[in-house]
Amino acid sequence: MTEERRGRLKIYMGYAAGVGKTYEMLEEVRELKTRGVDAVIGYFEPHGRKDTIAKTEGLEIIPRKNVAYRGSVFEEMDTDAILVRRPRVCAVDEFPHTNVPGSARGKRWEDVEALLEAGIDVLTTMNIQHLESLSDQVWHIAGIRVRETIPDWVVHRADEVVMVDVTPRALLHRLERGAVYAPEKAQSAMENFFRESTLAALRELALRETAHEVVHRMPADAAARCDGAAEGPTGSRTRHKILVLVTAAPETAMLIRRAKRVGDFTGAECFAVAVQPSGDLASLPETERDAIEQQLNFARNLHIETRILGGEDVAPTLVEFARRNQVTQIFLVRPRREHPRLPWSTRDLVQSIVNLAKDMQVVIVSEREPVKPL
Repeated sequence: MTEERRGRLKIYMGYAAGVGKTYEMLEEVRELKTRGVDAVIGYFEPHGRKDTIAKTEGLEIIPRKNVAYRGSVFEEMDTDAILVRRPRVCAVDEFPHTNVPGSARGKRWEDVEALLEAGIDVLTTMNIQHLESLSDQVWHIAGIRVRETIPDWVVHRADEVVMVDVTPRALLHRLERGAVYAPEKAQSAMENFFRESTLAALRELALRETAHEVVHRMPADAAARCDGAAEGPTGSRTRHKILVLVTAAPETAMLIRRAKRVGDFTGAECFAVAVQPSGDLASLPETERDAIEQQLNFARNLHIETRILGGEDVAPTLVEFARRNQVTQIFLVRPRREHPRLPWSTRDLVQSIVNLAKDMQVVIVSEREPVKPL
């Protein structure tokens, strides 16, 4: 018996609502239909955009399912119905969406995974700010914390990522003429998230990510020439490894994202490590234990290997592990203030690690305040 083919995933990526991701996705569905491919729309969010709605005419749309929650009824994509219908290609709008509690899966990207596992090709849409590792950069640029995010590995597994691009000025013109939102909502958007400087910064972020995805999909030898990885005397590439110190401080999530981002660009393996005298978290107060477990689970969700090391002294334990595993970079966080959950001075710990890790690069990351609009 042959193994069932996994479906192909194609992501239409943009930097903001209104750049044309859904329009382009539906254009492809229409083209596939003209070629005789069994293509359907699994989920479509119209947002009142007439040009985009017109692209759905004549296409099969799988009806949504109703999910009851707290006395109200919400509509979600009917993944089970799509699996029963089993089309060759399925278009799924708004990839980062969080499903209503009570749904079979928590996130729409998990629904898409179920379709892919069933051998169905999926076309989907998302904006760059929903990529998990960019959360802190987006917060700094736009002053908002994006809550609906997709782990980087999900995007990296996509077979194709297409950047749908318009200039910030052209996008603002679309807003002004009501092609993106209703007039009252458009005006509010232009005064907040849709400032031209914010859009320009997000666009640059999206273009860089697309370039990274191109290199990510290249053969190893071609990627090495593009990403500037160091080569040894025999032409072999130097393998970088990154170590992240996990603590109960909330800034640790930002540190994990930053390390993952660097690791993806350099092809480095990442470790997320907590240090405790007992070698586990059982003896910690509940709040501290829960905080560290949450950070470790977050790292695992990004496909980062995690460890809990046993050691009375954090700095030598961490550096010894790093040296034993040939780590080239250690990422540490310097919170804006000392955190009450940490049993040691962050400043003293950072200095101790710097003193011990002379043969490694120590990266000290400070959390930045978001840029405030003028």
